[in-house]
Amino acid sequence: MFWLLRERLPRPTLKYTAQTTIAVVIPARDEAEVVAQTVASLRLQEGPFRLHITVADDESSDATAAVARKAGADTIIPVQPRPVGWKGKLWALQQAMTAIPEDAEYILFTDADIAYRYPDLLARLLTQAEQGYDLVTVMAHLRCQSTAERLLIPAFVYFFFKLYPPSWVANKPGTAAAAGGCMLIRRSTFQKLGGLESYRDALIDDCALGRRVKSAGGRIWLGLSDGGIYSTRGYDDSTVIRAMIARSAFAQLNHSALILAGTLAGMFFTYLVPLWFLSTPDPLVGFPTLAAWLLSAIMFLPAARTFGAPKWTALIVPLIAVFYLIATVESALNYWSGKGGVWKGRVQDS
Repeated sequence: MFWLLRERLPRPTLKYTAQTTIAVVIPARDEAEVVAQTVASLRLQEGPFRLHITVADDESSDATAAVARKAGADTIIPVQPRPVGWKGKLWALQQAMTAIPEDAEYILFTDADIAYRYPDLLARLLTQAEQGYDLVTVMAHLRCQSTAERLLIPAFVYFFFKLYPPSWVANKPGTAAAAGGCMLIRRSTFQKLGGLESYRDALIDDCALGRRVKSAGGRIWLGLSDGGIYSTRGYDDSTVIRAMIARSAFAQLNHSALILAGTLAGMFFTYLVPLWFLSTPDPLVGFPTLAAWLLSAIMFLPAARTFGAPKWTALIVPLIAVFYLIATVESALNYWSGKGGVWKGRVQDS
């Protein structure tokens, strides 16, 4: 039932007399346009905790550091040149970890474009963590305003939860995932799994962290934001969205041509074959394929509603799937040509 998208953070029920220290770590590379809103929204969070916000300025060419400091960041860490074997974001996080308080019980990894609309959101994260979870992670509400976003962004979340059903992530040892925009992890668990160095070469760092948590015997809660935790980054045209998908899709398939072929075949039979046979005069073929198409639309409706996309977009899920397949093939071609994982001028997957 992943498609219902029903996993949401609970209301805060924390009743501690002592304060918990949360170390917030934000990697930022040329994020002057968005980082102030992120830092300021964190400063407005209320609850039985103390925040220490560290921003890792990853060789920015703009005023990221100055903007973050003015917005209320406690520490700005200039990221040093990246050593061999580290991915860019993970090295920035590693540099920032040198500045977190020694008494921090939790670490919140959050991206520079993720803002927190309500003042009780960190208290909600802590409440969920205190239910026995080592990692609490929330898929941020992505912007869905432009035509391209309304057509394509709901499917991004839908397919993510299709790959990683939250109930499986919470309950099955073999399924692990996380959403990198917002990840609250117990520091003791993080140290137990070996910290960032244990997955320093991972392009998809959030899911790599999820796997490490599970391998260390930890528990994960994965949910979706109701709009309170949201991305301020926009994707105004399909080219930008395609590049976002292509950056890591082939890495998700373990750079395997065989798995890529299986993925293409699976998506083809799931979404395109029903459309292909809709016009057949044989009712024994036509009715089942019509049912398959309508079921795919019904399953997509909660995602469309969540993001305020038109309901009719559920009927074109097969066409949206084609877009995602094209981006996945592009991801493979980029990798094979030595241009994989490009992010702000860096090739990270080749």
